[in-house]
Amino acid sequence: MPNTRSPTADLVITDLAHKIAGMLQEIKFGSIEIIVHENKVVQIERREKLRFDNKATTSK
Repeated sequence: MPNTRSPTADLVITDLAHKIAGMLQEIKFGSIEIIVHENKVVQIERREKLRFDNKATTSK
């Protein structure tokens, strides 16, 4: 099957891949959701969880 994408489409895909890779490197706990409509990425959502150590320290 021949490649029917234009060079511009390849640049968009590369840019999206870099953005997603950057998000993956920055997030420690959470999720990344990619929203697609009619074969095009229209939105990327990042949900991040912040975790805290709630253990109280006791001084003796």
